Amino acid sequence: MANVFAIHSVCQSIAAYLQGSYPASVAELPMPPCSFEVLSSSQLAGPLDDASRIGIYLYRTSPVEGGPMRLPPTLEPGGGARRALLQLNLHFLVFPCSRSAQDEQVTLAWTLRQLHLHPILDMATLTAEAAWAADEVVQVTPDTLPMQDMLHIWRALGAPYRLSAAYTARAVRLHADAQAEPLPVVVPVLGPR
Repeated sequence: MANVFAIHSVCQSIAAYLQGSYPASVAELPMPPCSFEVLSSSQLAGPLDDASRIGIYLYRTSPVEGGPMRLPPTLEPGGGARRALLQLNLHFLVFPCSRSAQDEQVTLAWTLRQLHLHPILDMATLTAEAAWAADEVVQVTPDTLPMQDMLHIWRALGAPYRLSAAYTARAVRLHADAQAEPLPVVVPVLGPR
């Protein structure tokens, strides 16, 4: 289970993995230059520069289906508190940005293929800031997002529609950080009126 940096870590890990495995050529044909970047809502709402890139945009989180989203803290035998657990799915878009249609299509096709061939993020690919457990894995799978929903996302961002593919990073588990003893509740004493 990871700390509160887990969501950011998953997005950054996807970008770093893709950047690190992007080839200079495929089948003896040169690949277009490309960077892989996690973008914020404000970056998408403004104009993007002309740099060729694959953007990764987290548009939603949801609780893991079929299981408790949060286990309430309870006392373990021996008096210790069990930490709360939050399990999330991360929903994100992957989209190309380029001035060339060919560059957009080639870089997107390579990205889709790469995520298909390597859908698991583990200790070798997850960034360290989230303090992942040694056995922690996150699965990245394609998501079937209706075209109308895709259009709503882009419209809500105030950005023109871009060719994009939807993915879900499954079962990102966050633990509660160790808490100090809670502070006592202070009740004000009201004097006579």
